Amino acid sequence: MNLRFLTAGESHGPALTSIIEGVPSGVPLLAQQINEHLARRQQGYGRGGRMKIETDQAVISSGVRHGLTMGGPITLTVANRDYASWDDVMKPEPVEQYERNSVKTRPITVMRPGHVDFAGAVKYDPRDWNGELDMRNILERASARETTMRVAAGAVARRILEECGVFIGSHVVEIGGHGVHYTGTPDAQTLNEIADASPVRCLDQEAEARMIEIIDGAQKNRDTVGGVFEVVVSGLPVGLGSHVHWDRKLDGRLAGALMSIHAMKGVEIGLGFEAARRLGSQVHDPFVPKNGTVSDLPVARSRNNAGGLEGGVTNGEPLVCRVAMKPISTLMNALPSVNIVTGQETAAHVERSDYCAVPAAGVVGEAMVALVLADALLEKFGGDFLGELQERVERHRERTRTLIAEQKTAEQVG
Repeated sequence: MNLRFLTAGESHGPALTSIIEGVPSGVPLLAQQINEHLARRQQGYGRGGRMKIETDQAVISSGVRHGLTMGGPITLTVANRDYASWDDVMKPEPVEQYERNSVKTRPITVMRPGHVDFAGAVKYDPRDWNGELDMRNILERASARETTMRVAAGAVARRILEECGVFIGSHVVEIGGHGVHYTGTPDAQTLNEIADASPVRCLDQEAEARMIEIIDGAQKNRDTVGGVFEVVVSGLPVGLGSHVHWDRKLDGRLAGALMSIHAMKGVEIGLGFEAARRLGSQVHDPFVPKNGTVSDLPVARSRNNAGGLEGGVTNGEPLVCRVAMKPISTLMNALPSVNIVTGQETAAHVERSDYCAVPAAGVVGEAMVALVLADALLEKFGGDFLGELQERVERHRERTRTLIAEQKTAEQVG
């Protein structure tokens, strides 16, 4: 792995941290560029009260000097403003005791269906200061608050890609079973500007209105709702990834990264599951002459059902990934559960949560795609500083553009 990252921190702890390693030197990077994407993650119709408390701002504490990366690990930190009201519960130092008569301080012993509470309790045997079973240790790290630092790290990866002519965007295509009506692939370079203007990040105004109604209905019934978002990437050079080993196939790496996001239950690339319902002649993308079309490719395609990947390798067409998100597991109208200590039936534990987070999930999806693609770009082209990487990418693009002309010349000479 050429580019890797780690995140650390708990939902109500003092701060969240990310370390990104493998970024070439000389990449322009400002905290504001990271914060723009952190702000996008906090938007979206159906979010809960936490978004009114936190105004996420990243602090760069290593790896960047005077607005340029230095080639070493980059450390990012985002403070949790809400920590001030959770200090007694979440402080790292030992405590002798504290009042246990509030929702915050009581041990969590009731599982929430759909969460990792039960499996995490079995796996890690979480205990509080008094030795009592307390699933807060599981809840805090399993929280989607962790995706704050994925978005921050992804913003760094995105800067590498943008400097090499690669752009990423996303939009929501379905919420609560109601989808958009459109054909074609949006332009990734301008997609976010258009999508972010919608409360649900949807390009279809009629669908947007219905999606808002569905979210309002879920909130009224103290329920939650899921959906599907689509990530689109333009400008990718041909040849990222590889067909020669299972773990080098780029579609597998992308699917793994996207499925690692909280509450994601399925990934499609290109036509996805629909390809299984059609004939091969309706699925595969014919090659056609360029006929004056301006692109980095020596030939054109009449469609892009493959979604930019064939055999685990980028083919120069826009990359299109769709991701299905289940409804958020914490319900204000709690489902039946069991107290893991007493064995008694009771209502599931309730923690502050969103009613719908699909619009924000798209931003997290962009980040994970950016991290995978930046790693794949560095894997193929290398380069310790940005200029070196850019030169190698452009040389490859030029070779790809002239491939057919070179073959014709070789045949004529032969």
